[in-house]
Amino acid sequence: MIRRSRFLRSVLALAAGSLLSTSLLASDAWPNKPIRLVVPYPPGGSSDIIARSIGQLISQELKQTVIIENKPGANGNLGAEFVARSQPDGYTWLLCDLGALAISPSVYTKLSFDPSKDLRGAGMLAYSPHMLVVHPSVQANNLKELVELSKKQDLNFAVTATGSAPHLAGVELARLTGAKWVYVPYKGGVQSVQDTVAGQTQVLMNGMLATYPHVQSGKLKLLGISKSTRMPVIADVPTLAEQGAQGFDSGTWQGVVLPAKTPEAVVQRVHQSLLRAIRSPEVRARLTAQGAEVVTMTPAETDKFFNAERARWRTVVQTGNLQLD
Repeated sequence: MIRRSRFLRSVLALAAGSLLSTSLLASDAWPNKPIRLVVPYPPGGSSDIIARSIGQLISQELKQTVIIENKPGANGNLGAEFVARSQPDGYTWLLCDLGALAISPSVYTKLSFDPSKDLRGAGMLAYSPHMLVVHPSVQANNLKELVELSKKQDLNFAVTATGSAPHLAGVELARLTGAKWVYVPYKGGVQSVQDTVAGQTQVLMNGMLATYPHVQSGKLKLLGISKSTRMPVIADVPTLAEQGAQGFDSGTWQGVVLPAKTPEAVVQRVHQSLLRAIRSPEVRARLTAQGAEVVTMTPAETDKFFNAERARWRTVVQTGNLQLD
């Protein structure tokens, strides 16, 4: 019996060593084929802008083609589920607003995957605050005037997607200020911006990266930003907290996540490639000029952030009764 026990232990040890060696060899060989960088929104939004800013640099870093795929639908959940269900081999990445992804489990009662269990962080990339903007014809030049106006006439608030981070930011802002508006849902940020520029909707909350160019061109009027402190690039624009929405702070947090069972060695290599790309002088300068801050986190810090955001927005969802099937 003793000899048999020793024999079994030896066999198990050899098997474990073999599996470890295979795993290390696999990670050392990675990557040896093209990488799919999935953006779960239509082209032209904040996540898409960042993906296309770093895609070529990552390709050069890893010496593999990086294919950017837009897979929009269900407020980003279709693309997120696609990645969550993909092989955990490091060849399928999801670049999205991680704050919005954290909201989904609270909003969607029939979500077919669990982001916190089926995905793992690879790294945070950038943050841009939400901008509160209106069509130039709206007779309001600050938050107080907009709130007063909303009580006198109907204002349509363009929602980038029902249950999205900008939607919940609008709900929370209304709760804090007493503003009243009608939420008009869209299937993505690009169309909501276009309709506000056209005057079909009057009010919009959206990420600065995708919205600021329309402010610069005069097509939208900027009333405030959702950051706790002012942005250097627009230092003369007050925060919404300064204007009476005490403690209000929201924005879009672009990051990358991978299928949950992706090997740690591969996750770390993905993380390093992301760091080098997002911190490159040309990308940093481009994003800063458009109102986004390069904000990086380790994979572990990214997961911690995600869980904190999930808890934070769950309360807002419950307060606003925003659950969807």
